[in-house]
Amino acid sequence: MPTAAPTVFFDRAHTDDLISYLAASPSPYHAVASATERLEKAGFRQVAETEAWDGRTGGRYVVRGGALIAWYVPEGAGPQTPFRIVGAHTDSPTLRVKPRPDTGSEGWRQIAVEIYGGVPLNTWLDRDLGISGRLALRDGSTALVHLDEPLLRVPQLAIHLDRQVNDGLKLDRQRHLTPVWGIGPVEEGALIAHVAGHAGVAVSDIIGWDLMVHDIQPPSYLGRDRELLASARLDNLLSVHAGTAALGAVAAAGGGPCIPVLAAFDHEETGSESDTGAQGPLLGNVLERSVLSRGGSAEDRARALAGTICLSSDMGHAVHPNYSERHEPGHHPVPNGGPILKTNVNQRYATDAIGRAVFTAACERAGVPWQNFVSNNAMPCGTTIGPITAARLGITTVDCGVAALSMHSARELCGADDPFLLASALKGFLES
Repeated sequence: MPTAAPTVFFDRAHTDDLISYLAASPSPYHAVASATERLEKAGFRQVAETEAWDGRTGGRYVVRGGALIAWYVPEGAGPQTPFRIVGAHTDSPTLRVKPRPDTGSEGWRQIAVEIYGGVPLNTWLDRDLGISGRLALRDGSTALVHLDEPLLRVPQLAIHLDRQVNDGLKLDRQRHLTPVWGIGPVEEGALIAHVAGHAGVAVSDIIGWDLMVHDIQPPSYLGRDRELLASARLDNLLSVHAGTAALGAVAAAGGGPCIPVLAAFDHEETGSESDTGAQGPLLGNVLERSVLSRGGSAEDRARALAGTICLSSDMGHAVHPNYSERHEPGHHPVPNGGPILKTNVNQRYATDAIGRAVFTAACERAGVPWQNFVSNNAMPCGTTIGPITAARLGITTVDCGVAALSMHSARELCGADDPFLLASALKGFLES
């Protein structure tokens, strides 16, 4: 059974820092930049994939696009030393800018967007939206873009023109989700020129972009007692932030008997099939090169992975007070009840009995409560990077996370205590 009352208490400083992290991370590329800034302050240094690595003690990280792999080699670690991996992802469902963005109709200037991931479309209506992402430049470099201003809006049709809207809103993904950003004739190249000005680069130097919209409403505490946290991108930047904090804390203490790792992938929301996704070779390559840099062989790599465990941390579902019938009757996770252990016998989550024991031990070590999550049999179950990581690397993997409402919405909701409780559990896992 889950543990009883916690022996650690809500650390407001952790959630305050999470709010800062969320506000500074409107895209996967910003999420990685914000995380590496924290790792740098903890003594980690970046290594390039194109250069030779050494196996000396200390913290290192690799960045590839919107993905980050960071690890800490403790004193005395050998080539057979196993890893303890916290897995997460940096991307969130959103609307992304198309290659030819400037469009319009009926005297309105608009921006063409493509739907990224499983988006509840109605949550993006009538919100003030900014633009963020990265620009690819002619010299091979990239530049981050963060226009945190009311630039675009997807206007909903007035109820006077759709009297049945409250009986069921149906949105056409092509026609009804195109944001407006002004009036007048279509201006080819206007959006990129505007973005270039904010990024401080010449528009002629821009040869590509990965841009997306974001809700400019900042994260905030919610409720009479400020016991809830409302924000965009809780799924899954809450876990990336918690994993970064846990890794930094373990490194500051000199590490443990294993090598702690943070693996923050991109493209989880679209199936993880990319060079920066969990189905790609990035994590496996980093682990192998870590073994080789410490004088190891293929045999040593196999032995190290045989003792390796991954905790895949992703958001899960809190019981919804208005839709409790959608949840499994005996498993109702609540906000501020601690992290959830996610189980699905069809392997949509990777947790098994061994994984349950690992998760329980981590929570007990940290002194935090935890909860069970399993889907209602009549409802389809989502999935995470957990099963992908288990299958690709052949390592024991556990699925966990924080319970939330409105997952994948433009603005999600969770308990304000839970981010700290999750980070504490992840620290307990990494140092075990």
